[in-house]
Amino acid sequence: MNDGTGLLPWFVIRQDGDGNRYRVGRYATKAEAQRIVDSLDDRGHRQLYSVERLSQNGSGR
Repeated sequence: MNDGTGLLPWFVIRQDGDGNRYRVGRYATKAEAQRIVDSLDDRGHRQLYSVERLSQNGSGR
């Protein structure tokens, strides 16, 4: 079964002030994910946003 992990291996992750982490979206390229992070940062959000690649074992780290 193809769950799309190979096609969208880049995650945008949001971390709140309490250290909770959430996946915001999945993207095909690192550059695309980074553009989303940059646009969120430009809006002045207080959360921390980062880009992570899906690992071979299926986790986001």
